[in-house]
Amino acid sequence: MSRKKVARHKAIIDELTINPSMRVSELAKTLQVTTETIRRDLEELAEQNLISRTYGGALLRQAAEPVLNERHKANLAERAAIAKKAAPMLKGAKVLMIGSGVTTVEVAKRIAYEMNNITVITHAFGVATVLSFNPTIKVIIAPGIYHGEEGATHGSQTCQFLSDYTADWAILGASSLAPTGPADALTDAADVYKQMIRQSANTMVVADHSKFDRLATARYARWNEIDHLVTDRQPSGPLKKVLTADKVNISEAAT
Repeated sequence: MSRKKVARHKAIIDELTINPSMRVSELAKTLQVTTETIRRDLEELAEQNLISRTYGGALLRQAAEPVLNERHKANLAERAAIAKKAAPMLKGAKVLMIGSGVTTVEVAKRIAYEMNNITVITHAFGVATVLSFNPTIKVIIAPGIYHGEEGATHGSQTCQFLSDYTADWAILGASSLAPTGPADALTDAADVYKQMIRQSANTMVVADHSKFDRLATARYARWNEIDHLVTDRQPSGPLKKVLTADKVNISEAAT
């Protein structure tokens, strides 16, 4: 494959990362090549399972999100480092809202170790369990429809319950960190995260580099709604550009 084609394929993926669905004519105009060239490129990228072809365009292929038990086995060192970096940033907080996910459970473990006399509101049973090791931490679990694979409650009852509280911080994980914003594979989880953001003075997203430039079903915020991103590697490309423009504080955890 020629260097020009490799560069063009990378440029197409970059464009679809920013705008998840684009038409052939839009890509041709952006990359300054013919529509015939773009169509050939899209067919080759589709054969590599990097994109999905749509009528007259393309859509960046979305990776499936493994269930919670499987995710617990991946990127262990990275998640532990993120948690170690994130917990001290919460110093002085009295009330936290914590979303579901494997990385947020790691952060909750560090909170249980490092913080005392706080209240944590969560919809995730894994978060509540690890916090129970510190008897000075008051844990409030939001009711709702239980999602067994995620170990968390979701739904309108969960969001309504959260609306009665305010917090110093919302601490949220993500299935993807795209230039368009952090997102989750579950739309119900994203609704809960949106509510947590509304109820909190500050919002922190905790996620490792494997989530960079992926797409997930439900975006729960734009980057200008997020105060801090704690991760294990500096983002690059379009994602870095958006984070800088929206003044998101990026904290890199050493692994």
